[in-house]
Amino acid sequence: MDTALDPIQRPELTDAQWERLRGFGVPEGVAAGDYLFRSGDRDYDLILVDEGEVEVVRDSLFWIDEAVLARSGPRTFVGELGLLNGQGAFLSARATTAGRILRVPRPELRRLMAEDDELCDIILHALWARRESLRRGPAALTLKFVGQGSSGDFLALQRFAERLDLVHKTVALAPGELGAHEKLGLTEDDLPIAYIQGEAIPRATPGMVAERLGLSYQADGDEVVDLVVIGGGPAGLAAAIYGASEGLSTVLLDAVAPGGQAASTSRIENFLGFPFGVSGGDLIGQASLQALKFGVRVYAPCEAVKLDPVAERRLDVTLADGRVIRARTAIVTSGAAYRRLDLERWSEFERAGIYYAATQLELRQVMESPVVVVGGANSAGQASLYLASNGCPVHLVVRGEDLGGRMSSYLVDRLMEEPRVQVHTGANVVGLDGGSALERVRIDRLGDVDARGLFCFIGADPATSWLPSLDRDADGFLRTGTDIAAQSLAQWQRLGREPLPFETSVPRVFAAGDVRRGSMKRVAAAVGEGSSAVASVHRALAN
Repeated sequence: MDTALDPIQRPELTDAQWERLRGFGVPEGVAAGDYLFRSGDRDYDLILVDEGEVEVVRDSLFWIDEAVLARSGPRTFVGELGLLNGQGAFLSARATTAGRILRVPRPELRRLMAEDDELCDIILHALWARRESLRRGPAALTLKFVGQGSSGDFLALQRFAERLDLVHKTVALAPGELGAHEKLGLTEDDLPIAYIQGEAIPRATPGMVAERLGLSYQADGDEVVDLVVIGGGPAGLAAAIYGASEGLSTVLLDAVAPGGQAASTSRIENFLGFPFGVSGGDLIGQASLQALKFGVRVYAPCEAVKLDPVAERRLDVTLADGRVIRARTAIVTSGAAYRRLDLERWSEFERAGIYYAATQLELRQVMESPVVVVGGANSAGQASLYLASNGCPVHLVVRGEDLGGRMSSYLVDRLMEEPRVQVHTGANVVGLDGGSALERVRIDRLGDVDARGLFCFIGADPATSWLPSLDRDADGFLRTGTDIAAQSLAQWQRLGREPLPFETSVPRVFAAGDVRRGSMKRVAAAVGEGSSAVASVHRALAN
């Protein structure tokens, strides 16, 4: 990374802007060589350089010397996007000359973002631009993933890092290859490996990495938050953004990473305001940044396993690791779990060739190789076109006889015109074959076809099994508002009111998006439901 930052990363502040910014900081004198924060610090401050110079350094790792990434002089600030999402420092900052700085602690930075729109936009643009620049430079070595390219566990680490926009580097190994990692006493059984600041973590999982980076939930004393949103898809992100922007202390949880199924959509054609379409990843990325702007505390992977009302005005959300989040209200936006085909070796190939998304991440695994897509709705059509446009011959397998039965007409037309896509209606995938990775797929009306990947889009089941006390329909979707069964309504009499829109059978617990009975199962609809549910949250809190 060039040590000279561009104007977005290092904005020129007016006298008035600089004085307002200084008002949030605590002054401190520094000597040459003093570290202002170190990589690995769980909590650190935004640094305002009043006098002197500060350099940002990627510390030396066991295989490489330190690298100076940027230098900042007077009337500049030092920090990057991790200040907003709670991530610990992965770089160090030290003074190169004697001078004077001001420290802006994270709570004060959040107050600044809430109270001063002009400074908020300037700082947010700079922190985001710095994060994007760091992703392409030597800072990426501070978080390094090593694994076999076909491994589902390795792919899970990559998906986690990319969804959270973490600065990282990935190294894919061929089967049986370990190279220099073997000299560290590591074996193939230790894959995937995460190197965090040079320290090897064998058999790494997203949860282990999140814990080490400071991205897992930590209770703040006896804190009770106004709103906990469970699920980070479009509905959850919308709910969290609207809640936080309207003054509610808001926590957003996701069992994997923010985005849900929308993040795995290669192209959304019909979302308002994007006439040329938008990838799910881009849409979710901008929404996640917006959530940080308004002070949403985002934790992932962070799985909720239990939700209990423990008092008239308090809920306890229990996480998979036993930690408990105390909240006044909750919105369940946990979405749905992907359905699987009942085939031999399915579980085996889920780690080496079966995918439930078609994004750039999956594309890299099958680039220009033949693939099979299963499904008859929009997601399958969009995936087929995306894969074909990137050089993959595609067999689209549709169980129904009419391709237009569940798919938008514009997708049907484009599929019929795409020479790389062969559509097989009234067909089923009946077998899988290959060695350590998927190599062939058997289609009942066609026989065996070569396939380096099988992309499965056959629907999903609502993720509600962890909510047995909430009223659900026969398929597991949550009933809300006037749809709640009559036998569940008796408890509302003592509250002196009926269930609010989007409220479940448990008072102050709401549901939105794909998990809710009667929802439209579209990205735009999910965004609308998530934001609308917050209006009911305010009414419940005021009651």
